[in-house]
Parts: sequence; structure tokens; C-alpha cells
Amino acid sequence: METHDILVVGGGAAGATLAGQLSRTRDVVLLEAGPGDRHPLVSMPFGLVWLMGSRRDWRYRSAPQTALGGRRIAIPRGRMLGGSASINSMVWFRGRRDDYDAWGPGWGWDDVAPAFEAVEREMRPGPLPDPHPLGRALAGVHGAPPDPERVSSGPFRVNMERGRRRSPVRAFLAGSPARVVANAEVAEILVSHGRATGVRLADGRRIGARAGVVLCAGAIGSPTLLLRAGLGGPGVGRNLHDHPGVMVHHEGPGSGRGLTLAQMPLWAAAPFDWMLRGRGPLASNTVEAGAFLPLRPGGPPEVQVHFLPCRVGHGARAIGWGAGYYADVCVMRPRSRGRLTLDAAGAPVIDLGLLTDPADRKTLRAGLRALRRLLATAPFGRRRAPEVCPGPEAEDDAALDAHIDARAGTAYHPVGTCALGDVCDPRLRVRGVEGLWVADASVMPRITSANTNAPSIMIGWRGARIIEEDTR
Repeated sequence: METHDILVVGGGAAGATLAGQLSRTRDVVLLEAGPGDRHPLVSMPFGLVWLMGSRRDWRYRSAPQTALGGRRIAIPRGRMLGGSASINSMVWFRGRRDDYDAWGPGWGWDDVAPAFEAVEREMRPGPLPDPHPLGRALAGVHGAPPDPERVSSGPFRVNMERGRRRSPVRAFLAGSPARVVANAEVAEILVSHGRATGVRLADGRRIGARAGVVLCAGAIGSPTLLLRAGLGGPGVGRNLHDHPGVMVHHEGPGSGRGLTLAQMPLWAAAPFDWMLRGRGPLASNTVEAGAFLPLRPGGPPEVQVHFLPCRVGHGARAIGWGAGYYADVCVMRPRSRGRLTLDAAGAPVIDLGLLTDPADRKTLRAGLRALRRLLATAPFGRRRAPEVCPGPEAEDDAALDAHIDARAGTAYHPVGTCALGDVCDPRLRVRGVEGLWVADASVMPRITSANTNAPSIMIGWRGARIIEEDTR
């Protein structure tokens, strides 16, 4: 049986970072279930529009959501090297300092801040290079760039370089000594005498691990593997949560990007503009701007807005004729919790538990009103377009609740299913078994107050240091 020091399962944001860093001193093999990331749509920021729902996406769907009339919710997760960091919108936020108060010993703000600084030296996040005028207009509303610590709005920071995606694969894994094996889906963790000794792949191959196994398969994949092996205790799969959100759509000529006769020259030139200058609509990460809004005067932000200066259809087809813009509003600190379990075949059953705590629905409803106020007061000028979904007639609580029931989803930030302090100890070790760690978004006991891309990479970076120390 082929054997190495350490096997890293999952090549997403955390896994690519951890494997690249840890391979400097250890014999590391990274096992990724999907293909590599050498695809033009991965490096092209706007390419995520076509990658979501493709074979490079796990295309999970939730169990029926009881608080949303039994609807099933789409849960896109990247299935390729880079994982969801290869199909996401590259928005970069650390979160709020006090987010980390709930993470337990060794994971407070003072502990993670140096890791963020080290990560950002390599990832080099910065301003979106060519934001649409609508996104730039949001900067004039609050006078402060988007920051979850304060009421603020405008274009987002992103991990892009010269108009191309700069993923952790490029920043940490490329050029490292780590051996990457793509199309290698792990079916089972092998355990002998209370110690993780390797993995079995879906094709039957077995690979041994002398020092241990690190799960970086994300908030869906990591608990699935633990549950199949009966490891980690009763907390595995519990504490599942995400940022619940709901959207509004505006449409009208001369507003945002879209398929119109007037914009045909723009789209015809877009491939050349992107390839030669790293600019234009194909250099857009789609979620170009946003805001952090309070729900009471003088209060801290409680909801986050994601703003897309392009038409996104609200019917059966996301892409259709016309121009417009789209925004969603998300609960920054949801109280609702779901759970991941397995079906009879060992596949994940994902109950997000969205809005099962009534406080989250109340916050989301108030956030929807705050979003409408933001869009009504933003200096969009001649680019302003009317709201078409849910439409201005949806004003009272009952109408907004009906819109939430029909349209609410998530920001695609699932976390919490292998939480620190429950499934994992502060050293990321899975309780009850030796030589097994988890280092990805699943270890977050509580979600950060913004996009989870940067915190996931930070967990991978810190995980490499911790595991290096533990395996000396």
C-alpha cells in the first residue's frame, strides 16, 4: 500500500493552503475529489456564472426546509482543486474581531490576527480593479468602505490579481512540494487501534498515512467522512449554519449590465478586454459591492448586503434579455441551527435549519426593508431602475414573509459541523481518535459576520502550523 506522512483530504480554500504550507517540512499528499483548476473559467472572475451547477460543483441540495414551506435550497460547493475558492466571488473579509470570542482557547482575535496578516501577504486582496458605476455609487452612501465592524458600503475587496482569480491554489499550493492527486474521492477513513492510518478511495485504492490524516473537505464533506467512520462523537454534523438571505431584483434600460442591443458591443469586446487588460465585464466577480447595515439607529451592523450590478432573472432562467441589478441581504449572526446526517447509502442529508429560530426571520425581514432604503437612497442617477421582484407592492410583514418563504436561500457559507470545543479540540484534533485533524470551515463554532473565504484560508494556514508541531 502506498504510504506517506500526512494525507490531506480536500483541496479547497483550507486544504490547498494547509497542504502547501505543511509540505515544506512533511511528506504531504493532497487528495482532491474533483479535477484540477486549469480551466479558463476558473481564472476568469465572471466564469463562476457557468461553473456553478457544472460538473465542477457538488450541486448539493438541502433537505426540505420546514421554516420555508418545505423548499429545498441549492448548496453549491466547488468540486475541483481550490474547492469553493475556485467558484466563489472572491470577496475578502476577516469578519469582526468579536466573532472569534466564541471560538474558544487559542482562537481569539489576538490568536488569529497574525495568521490573517501572513495569509494576506500571499493572497494580496485588494480593491476590485474595474467596478461598475453602480457599485462605485454605493461608496457615497455611508462614507466608509465595506467593513463588518461598522455601518459602511461600496465596492468589495477581492482576492484577484490583474483581473484574474488569485486562489489559495496559486498562492500556497503551486510550486510547493505537496503531491496533488486529482479525481481521488475519499470514501472512508481507515482506523486501526484508535488511530487514523489512511484512507480508502471510491475506486477501492488504499493510501496509508504514517503521521495521520487531515480532513479539509468542508462543512459538508468532513462531517460526512466522520459519520461514515463513526468518529468524533455525537456533535458531528450538528451546529450546521449559514448566512440566510433574500434578494431583490431591479430591471430597466440603461441601468446595470445585461443582454441588450446597446450592450452587445461591450460583450463582444469583453473577451479581448479581459485577456489583454484584465478589465471589463468578464473581470467582474459579479458580487462587486455591498454594505453592512444596522437595524436600529446608532446600532452596529446586523445584516450584510451583496450587490450585483447586472441583471439576474427572478424566474426560471437566471440569464435572459434585459438590463438591471440585483442585491441580497443576509443575517450576519444567525441563531438557527441545522444538522447533517447520512442516508442509508452513506450520502449526506443536509438540513440547513434556515429561519427555524424566529429571531432570524425577524432580522431578515427588517434587513429587507433596510436594503430597500439603501437602494432607494444610493446616488444611482440615470442608472436607477424600478424594483420588479418582489415589487413595491410587497410592503407589509405578510407580503415580505411570503417573499422570504418563496425566495430565501443562503450566501453559500456553510460552517460548524465539526465545531471546535465539541468535535475538535483547540489543536483541531478529532476527539477520541489519534492522528486525525479537521481544518476547514466546519470547525467554526459560530460563523463570522461576513463572507467565509478569508477565515477558511486562515484556518488552513494555522492548521499547518499546529499539525507540524503535533507531528514532530
